[in-house]
Amino acid sequence: MSNPVVAIVGRPNVGKSTIFNRIAGERISIVEDTPGVTRDRIYAHSEWLGQHFDMIDTGGIEITNEPLISQIKEQAEIAIDEADVIVAVVSAQEGVTDADEQVAQILYRSKKPVILAVNKVDNPEVRAEIYDFYSLGLGDPMPVSGTHGIGTGDLLDKICQAFPEKKEEQLDSSIKFSFIGRPNVGKSSLVNAILGENRVIVSGIEGTTRDAIDTKFTTEDETEYTMIDTAGIRKRGKVYENTEKYSVMRAMRAIDRSDVVCVVLNAEEGIRDQDKHVAGYAHEAGRGVIIVVNKWDTLKKNNQTLQEFENLIRAEFQYLSYAPIVFVSAKTHQRLDTLPALIKKVDHNHQQRIPSSVLNDVLMDAIAHNPTPTENGKRLRVYYGTQVAVKPPTFVVFVNDPDLMHFSYERFLENQIRDAFDFTGTPLRIIERRRK
Repeated sequence: MSNPVVAIVGRPNVGKSTIFNRIAGERISIVEDTPGVTRDRIYAHSEWLGQHFDMIDTGGIEITNEPLISQIKEQAEIAIDEADVIVAVVSAQEGVTDADEQVAQILYRSKKPVILAVNKVDNPEVRAEIYDFYSLGLGDPMPVSGTHGIGTGDLLDKICQAFPEKKEEQLDSSIKFSFIGRPNVGKSSLVNAILGENRVIVSGIEGTTRDAIDTKFTTEDETEYTMIDTAGIRKRGKVYENTEKYSVMRAMRAIDRSDVVCVVLNAEEGIRDQDKHVAGYAHEAGRGVIIVVNKWDTLKKNNQTLQEFENLIRAEFQYLSYAPIVFVSAKTHQRLDTLPALIKKVDHNHQQRIPSSVLNDVLMDAIAHNPTPTENGKRLRVYYGTQVAVKPPTFVVFVNDPDLMHFSYERFLENQIRDAFDFTGTPLRIIERRRK
């Protein structure tokens, strides 16, 4: 089940990003010691009183060379398309403006739940001035201060109350995968090529992500797959195609619903920053990952070309050292026949369970070969470990003091687990707990 989506909309300088950051707060997971993971703040997961949801900060969507009102309108339309609940932000300091009224007219026609947040209410004197915003026709104005956190809890309560009721999903045992990447890397071509290559299409069903179509197909070994197509990004023309941050946000929606994510690179253009953005999201979400280098047929190659390109990928995507790399061509169908089997393998590894007895044999052998570190005269002691979850495989290691587990030793233990078991294509999570 996908999380409900909240879009934060409004004219410039009303504090949309401040409210976004206030709600997201420390709930955004950033792996600081992992090279190459970049965080784009346009999209974030958040949680309030057990209710998980996703947020879009339309203030981060930059559309240049357009009149201001046109930009605001386009951002509001993006929010209408994607969101379950819309938070319209205005500024108490400046009162009702023409731009606020333009946004209100668009949102009023959206037929989506809209919550009016009056920002910059930093003191009681300003609170009395919020009633002018009733004129926007968006319901009761809610006083908040993104800077100081005033009213944030009440705003979150109202947001959660407006979420649509969850519908029970039918049990689906198919392997769900998606192609993600920046525009023009050939995602749609890969989709079409795979479906056209000796596959039996079962059905085309409407996905839970707006404008996406999930296509089910089976292979000759009777494995069922669901391909999540993100091609709906082209729907609204230049806004969708020219806004890289927006394409990252759409990729996130596909990642949320995938078991395995195929990160598509363009062999002609090499590696760009946005490739790292979307790949970083897949890694942090704990999905299985395959790096797919498309348009491989377009390069002039020698005996070293493939190895050199692979070395470049490993250097730029150090945090994806576990991800297999496949060089394909949607145009010539080169190596496309290997993708479904590789996706199946990664999905299997992604939900693999290791018996505790076997896992502890590996951990004890690892410690015997490389003793645990000491800090300030105190040595880390590892007592035992157990696997507590899959998708991704997650291990809890019980120790005397979690603070003594340096990330380099944690990485060593992860590498030992990978050497002992085939976890190709899936991240691993290791959690240290103090033994009671």
